[in-house]
Amino acid sequence: MKEILIAAIVGILTCSSTLAQHSNSTIKYFDENNIEISESEYYQILSTKDVLELPIDSANHKKLTLRENRGRIPDRASLESLLEKAIHRELDAEKPIVIIYHPGKDACNSGGTATKESYRIWFNKLEAKVFKIAQAKPVYIYKDNSGLENYEGVLTWYKDPESTIEKRFFKYHYPCSSFVVISKTGDYISYFGEFADKDVWKATRLMNN
Repeated sequence: MKEILIAAIVGILTCSSTLAQHSNSTIKYFDENNIEISESEYYQILSTKDVLELPIDSANHKKLTLRENRGRIPDRASLESLLEKAIHRELDAEKPIVIIYHPGKDACNSGGTATKESYRIWFNKLEAKVFKIAQAKPVYIYKDNSGLENYEGVLTWYKDPESTIEKRFFKYHYPCSSFVVISKTGDYISYFGEFADKDVWKATRLMNN
């Protein structure tokens, strides 16, 4: 009886291991051009600063996306008007629109040791350089205001009007926050996920030309 029980346990463990290996082998990996690649290639590319993992809800697919995206919207004026109503101030039609976007609370934007004062210093520096480059002030837009508690008294965030910014530029919940800079002609540069102030300045400079 003891031998039968041991054999049964070994069989179950072997079967479980085989199923797990089979399950792992069914995961497909895709690069930023939607081309299937090996697992090792996938993680090698992911280790660079230029890409991040697309946050898709799939158990058997993993896909990379470029952090920087460029495009053009045909109706900058209507977007400008919509934003003006949401933030209660006018935007200069001749200047870039710089939008910092908060998707909601996540592991990336809810941890760390940053304080209100450190946020104040960082964003003051960000805004000063943006104004120096393009005489524009960033607009702070959120999808979900969870996670914005640390910004109280530092920045004023506004609800995404009609989910327009999300639909046009940030289809997925990218970690931390993202930004987009839109030129006066509707050309734009968006950046997915955690960013440095210099990334915003670079995009602003390009979209101000």
